[in-house]
Amino acid sequence: MIKDSNVQMAMTFPPLLVVLLLALSTGPLCDAIWLNIPKTGTKCVSEEIHSNVVVLADYVVVSVEDGQTAAIAVKVTSPYGNNLHHSENVTYGRFAFTTEEAGNYLACFWSDNRTRGSGEVVVNIDWKTGIAAKDWESVARKEKLQGVELELRKLEGAVEAIHENLLYLKSREAEMRSTSETTNARVAWFSIMSLGICIVVSGLQVWYLKRFFQKKKLI
Repeated sequence: MIKDSNVQMAMTFPPLLVVLLLALSTGPLCDAIWLNIPKTGTKCVSEEIHSNVVVLADYVVVSVEDGQTAAIAVKVTSPYGNNLHHSENVTYGRFAFTTEEAGNYLACFWSDNRTRGSGEVVVNIDWKTGIAAKDWESVARKEKLQGVELELRKLEGAVEAIHENLLYLKSREAEMRSTSETTNARVAWFSIMSLGICIVVSGLQVWYLKRFFQKKKLI
């Protein structure tokens, strides 16, 4: 009975809303990243994230080039260099945090020196931010949402995330515009000062040459 009512409800929605619901339900909510980590080297991934955003990531060693057992070390830092996660000699793990400052968050991976073998280590990273990091199963159980209601709740969350991103981009644009205007004002004052100095120096040169020629009785 619940399934039939959900179907009837979906048929009464406008076509655009149905398309959005289908796109939200079938589209990927996160991206998987594959890193080939050399024996002596570091690979890093970064993402520019604004403040007050939930970040959730799982990482796991999926294969090693020479077939040997390998472990990695992981370090995650904030834009100001604060240590958010640090693990060594692991083959899998997870880190989660809520951003406190806007900027590039950096996650670096490297082979642990205690591991054997000399081949590359392949690491899979499941990086989620914002709406993708939310546990929708818990939300559905808590709010007793089913079918289309849950998809509408996801759509509402996606719209809120887009709105927050637009506000963040707007604030960044205002900040960049203010910086540009300040730089232009400084350049204008520097140009005026340079022009004034050139005029003063030219006047002093003319005055000095005039006195020199008068002493030599050339004029």
